[in-house]
Amino acid sequence: MRVLITGGTGYIGSIAVEIMRTQGFEITILDDCSTGHADTVPTGVRFVAGSLLERSDLDHALEGVDAVLHFAGKSLVGESVEKPELYQRINVDGTRNLLDAMKSANISKIVFSSSAATYGEPKVVPIKESAATLPTNPYGATKLAIDHMITAEAKSNELAAVSLRYFNVAGAHKAQRGWLSERHNPETHLIPNVLRSSPDNPVRIFGTDWQTPDGTCIRDYVHVVDLVDAHIKALDSLKSFGHEIYNLGSGTGYSVRQVITAAEKATGQAIPTQDSPRRNGDPAVLVADISRAKQYLHWEPSLGIEEMVADTLQSFQ
Repeated sequence: MRVLITGGTGYIGSIAVEIMRTQGFEITILDDCSTGHADTVPTGVRFVAGSLLERSDLDHALEGVDAVLHFAGKSLVGESVEKPELYQRINVDGTRNLLDAMKSANISKIVFSSSAATYGEPKVVPIKESAATLPTNPYGATKLAIDHMITAEAKSNELAAVSLRYFNVAGAHKAQRGWLSERHNPETHLIPNVLRSSPDNPVRIFGTDWQTPDGTCIRDYVHVVDLVDAHIKALDSLKSFGHEIYNLGSGTGYSVRQVITAAEKATGQAIPTQDSPRRNGDPAVLVADISRAKQYLHWEPSLGIEEMVADTLQSFQ
């Protein structure tokens, strides 16, 4: 199968490119490298250095393609609050352009990398796909807008689509040419920041008195390799027109203390921490119900928090 991967030089996209090409997929990448890295593009993979906002770039990238994996977009919650117009333009308008170009090219299959941020602060945990969608920031709102757009497109233009909603992605993938891992600037994710914690810059724990087994927040994590596997299974599931939504995650979640313990095991040394007050708006537990993905995609995670931390650490070395 010939697949366009938008955002294919980013963290998740580059690992999807690497894994899928080794499985025999013929890959094209579309990316402007605004947050990705062109040096991740493997030899022999077609790379279109372009933007979702440029129709000519999209038309060029979609030539000879059978399906699309859509990772491209802005994804920082804080930045989305500061620059909501940017997130509307890149995420929503960019996806509208992609869907229009796909229609013109008679391409009817897409897997969209959505987000559990579409749910906001749910009243019931684990979170089912049927939960109310009340995003609390512009980033989540743009992902929800795209999901609605894809639903409408599936009904009106015979599109076969899957949206995958997940919280935190972690880990790395070892390719023959070296490790592919997180290279964000700034780095906002917990696991890299835990591993880089030092006595002068300890990782902060926001609240130690939550109603959880160890008093720290519980969040859902999925290894990036498992996440890519879910995207491939979703692509394989596109047999008929319509739009399906699946949650992805660990199914149980991990506390901040569990992440720190995994990091101490991986490094063989104590992780410097600093207890801090709770942050406003932080729920105690955010975990996805992944039963639909298990049932319909035949997917479930195979790698836990220890592998996520250990792989991240090795990719730093």
